[in-house]
Amino acid sequence: MTVGGRIDLKVKKHHMKRIPLLACVLYCIALHAQPAFWSTPHAYLGQTPPGDTPVQFAAGMLVVKDSFDMDRVGFSDDGKEFYYETNNTWYSTVPVVLRSFAYKGGQWVGPTVVLRGFWSPSFSADQQTMYLSGRGIDDSTHAYVWQSKRLPAGGWETPTVFLRQPHALYNYMTTNSGTGYVGSNVSKGHFDACVMHFSAGDTSIQSLGAPLNAPGWNGDFFIARDESYIIISAKETKDFECELYISFRKPEGDWTAPVSLGPLINDGLAHRWGEYVTPDGRYLFYTRATSPKDCHLYWVRFDKLLARMRP
Repeated sequence: MTVGGRIDLKVKKHHMKRIPLLACVLYCIALHAQPAFWSTPHAYLGQTPPGDTPVQFAAGMLVVKDSFDMDRVGFSDDGKEFYYETNNTWYSTVPVVLRSFAYKGGQWVGPTVVLRGFWSPSFSADQQTMYLSGRGIDDSTHAYVWQSKRLPAGGWETPTVFLRQPHALYNYMTTNSGTGYVGSNVSKGHFDACVMHFSAGDTSIQSLGAPLNAPGWNGDFFIARDESYIIISAKETKDFECELYISFRKPEGDWTAPVSLGPLINDGLAHRWGEYVTPDGRYLFYTRATSPKDCHLYWVRFDKLLARMRP
């Protein structure tokens, strides 16, 4: 596949509803109640946290022979589980493997194979469900989002179908309000960041519209759990190189025009995707590469940058 399996399609504008006040309050409580583990030297796989300049994450620790680390990662809310993907090509998802590290007995244990053929993990608010991209039996005509339930004894059950649609589904995430977000070509145009209002019983997929979505590929994104901002891959070239931009949710529900996260992150022509902010809000992760040979996960201090950029 191309980076992220991208296609160009066209969508309609949609204005979102105001986020419920309760969801915002719960998010703030959860953020300030994050376990102390995040502040220990063991957090983030024991890696030395970066500053304003992105650095490769856990170099030499994540990959196995003849593979590279890529795409979106995920930490559990307590910081003691880390999930990521490895692959040996950009052009097929057949070899992709979802792996993990877990903090047990005072040390990080891994990498452990979690699932084969699944990628792009994201978690439900209660951390008991993991949503994944993956192939279906008839995926030539339909796309899928899968779900895997956490097992009582540890680990994850075999994924089952959560969404099946006759158009593309990419990068699915859910938020504190119960709203789902996904990259899709639902209107047979270019790929857009889209919304699904599960909490209101509406499973239709609607584009978030302009100015958040510009012509071209907009399927790579990360949305904050309180839906206050989206980080999106933007300014994409015909060869899928792009930069990371941020857009903020307005009080009336639509989005500000995306702006660049700056020259330290957007440091020249490269593929940038799989953006993800850690549950404590401190660090931004993303995949950066100019070719499969230099494809790696990077991380950078984000909370201070977010505070400076927030309207």
